[in-house]
Amino acid sequence: MAKTPRFTAQGTAADAKGDGSGEAPRKHPVDQGMPPVKLFTTGLQHVAAMYAGVVAPPLVIGAAVGLSVTELTFLTGASLFMAGIATLLQTLGVWKIGARLPFVNGVTFATVAPMLAINKSEGPEDALPVIFGATMVAAAIGFVVAPFFSKLVRFFPPVVTGSVITLIGISLMPVAFNWAQGGNEKDPDYGDFANIGMAGLTLLIVLLLRRFTSGFLKQIAVLLGLLVGTLIAIPVGITDFTALKEADVVGFPTPFHFGAPQFAVAAIVSMCVVMLVSMTESTADMLALGEIVDRPADEKTIAAGLRADTAGSFVSPFFNGFMCSAFAQNIGLVAMTRIRSRFVVAAGGGILIVMGLCPIAAALIASVPQPVLGGAGVVLFGSVAASGIQTLQKAGLDKDNNVLIVGTSLAVGVIPIAAPDFYHAFPESAKIILDSGISTGCVTAVLLNLVFNHVGKGRRDEETVTHPMEPGEGIPHQKVPSPSTN
Repeated sequence: MAKTPRFTAQGTAADAKGDGSGEAPRKHPVDQGMPPVKLFTTGLQHVAAMYAGVVAPPLVIGAAVGLSVTELTFLTGASLFMAGIATLLQTLGVWKIGARLPFVNGVTFATVAPMLAINKSEGPEDALPVIFGATMVAAAIGFVVAPFFSKLVRFFPPVVTGSVITLIGISLMPVAFNWAQGGNEKDPDYGDFANIGMAGLTLLIVLLLRRFTSGFLKQIAVLLGLLVGTLIAIPVGITDFTALKEADVVGFPTPFHFGAPQFAVAAIVSMCVVMLVSMTESTADMLALGEIVDRPADEKTIAAGLRADTAGSFVSPFFNGFMCSAFAQNIGLVAMTRIRSRFVVAAGGGILIVMGLCPIAAALIASVPQPVLGGAGVVLFGSVAASGIQTLQKAGLDKDNNVLIVGTSLAVGVIPIAAPDFYHAFPESAKIILDSGISTGCVTAVLLNLVFNHVGKGRRDEETVTHPMEPGEGIPHQKVPSPSTN
């Protein structure tokens, strides 16, 4: 009878020694390398999936503070450069820093609102130095509290992680739909037939490639879809190569190009709040990716991953970058391609560094039209939601308590999507958290799981509860493990 492959955590010493059975254990797929060509193309696919998310925050902030086109290009290049550094730190790891999972790191969009507020209060001349100073302080505090924050993993059983993973996919869908319409609501052709038709065609190309190809071609279906979609978009007239014509060949993000960091108390407090939100989302992302690659993220892994996030965020302002965090977009790519090697994403990190140092390379990727990205994004982000549903299958949804936990947390999490102005009367500081559906949904799921499945559970273990969807049919509760064993 065939034996089940035995994986090691890192595949180093254990590979050489074995365990006495005569069969050397194999490396876990996360730790397996790949041929150079495949490593580059699959890494490039990850970059293409997250590029728009990395460049969006510096473009928004740069425009708000009144940067010239040249300075805006510089700020964008700095963000790409630091995204590459943070990705290498997360995937390859140093000491106790880095989850060593196939995670792409980049500028988190959660910082945009507080950074715009800082710009409004401090003025365009001092905005960037104040933002950089506040980011450094928040990141340093986050690095210190990372091991304590990671202990929350015990409160993330499948009913919580499944809800959060599903919510991540749902929350990313508006991003794909915005790309599909053109990416900029102010453009006169936003949402016209050409844009949406191009997105639909790209989606069709990716689906056909996934259905009728195999092996390597099937794995890079998204990259091929983006390439073919971009070529088709040229005669359609929605491809813009202006950035490619104006880009320099070589450029380096000079340290503190926009001035030495300044430290304002209000800005520091707001960025600390964003750091906690970012750490919550990163924890959820690590749990999601751990499930997808069959290496569940434990407390140690999450602590190391959060250290990478915060260390990257601390270094980022030195090179004119912003707060870094794990990118949920790429979880969908891992789920769809089933390529679990962290070295693929590390290759993507290397590509990001090159793009940061070579503006013309960044401009080439930027030439992919937003509608083309939107078509591919539907597949990628939908795959994340599907992975969450797979996790929920392990959550015991035959119990009405768990159904309530999932339903309520998803409902709370989609509020910013379904009703964007729902929290308009709340203070700006509160909206930083409330407008992040992933964070609010995650917190709701954790709290409800504690209330329904842990607090006073000894008394309720013997109760029979009628399922709300099946009147009159009692469903006995199964005993729920304590938080320390989840």
